Amino acid sequence: MKTSHIKKFLPIASVAAMMAFALPAQADNWRGWNIHPNGYPNTVALEEFAEAVAEQTEGRVKPRVYNNAVLGDQSDAIEQTRNGALDFANFNMGPMGPIVPETNVFSLPFLFNDVEHMHAVMDGEIGERFADALEEKGLVVLSWFDSGARSIYNTKQPINTPEDVRGLKIRVMNNDLYVHMIEALGGNATPMSYGEVYQSLTTGVLDGAENNYPSFESSNHYEASGYYSLTEHLIIPECLCVAKASWEKLSEEDQEIIRDVAQQASVRQRELWVNSSEESRQIVLDHGVEINEVEDKAAFQALMEPMYESFIASNPGTGELIEEIRAAE
Repeated sequence: MKTSHIKKFLPIASVAAMMAFALPAQADNWRGWNIHPNGYPNTVALEEFAEAVAEQTEGRVKPRVYNNAVLGDQSDAIEQTRNGALDFANFNMGPMGPIVPETNVFSLPFLFNDVEHMHAVMDGEIGERFADALEEKGLVVLSWFDSGARSIYNTKQPINTPEDVRGLKIRVMNNDLYVHMIEALGGNATPMSYGEVYQSLTTGVLDGAENNYPSFESSNHYEASGYYSLTEHLIIPECLCVAKASWEKLSEEDQEIIRDVAQQASVRQRELWVNSSEESRQIVLDHGVEINEVEDKAAFQALMEPMYESFIASNPGTGELIEEIRAAE
């Protein structure tokens, strides 16, 4: 190639390169964030969602799910999805508070009566309001997922009343609300890394901890804790969310398709969660763990009232929302 031709070509190539870098990522190659491992109920539902979207949009949208948080932790992934660097994700509402303060109510213990109550709330008008608040921050909620109910397990005795918690050293997540919850029940709250819990249970550093059935079983904590009591004190919903920037690039037809598929994914995820929970429950029962229902949760809830009062005082406007959630059917 002659030098004069090269000189003429270089500016054109430079402009083309700059245009390539300036173009947004194509909507037909969606990247999705997921914290869970292969085979987990959420993972299965998300991968089926991705496959169905690709099929029903005839390849116009091709989602791919990246599991095990390989694209960053949840806080990073929330920001990446909000700014469009990621296209979709499954987020727990627990860490969403710094972005959407209204979601902090989900960290209040005994907010929901049970998992079915949570479904009714999130699938109804209240859930739509949370979805609107999330969309204002760049996250379009397509459907709500389940994450089960967290209950208390320990090495000492069944828990039927708040008095049964008194004096027990219970591991909690590093959140002041959870610390205050155990303290209100008369226990000694111990924030601790999840990976340290098993050994602490076996050595007596801890008397117990709290989590859902699948986590209780998969962590092998049931080997060291003979009692699992269904306090169901914490029930936190999760969302299947799409980046608003990615959503707005879609045609109305594809938006409708993807929203329908997401609703089906929610039904599927909840079914898988129930099955997984039952399998885990049976495993721990077979190992000799004693499981008991807590008949009177009102006694536990009553002790949480000072915490609620403090929360409402610090978060004006949440009192009415809490009452609506509690009253929802």
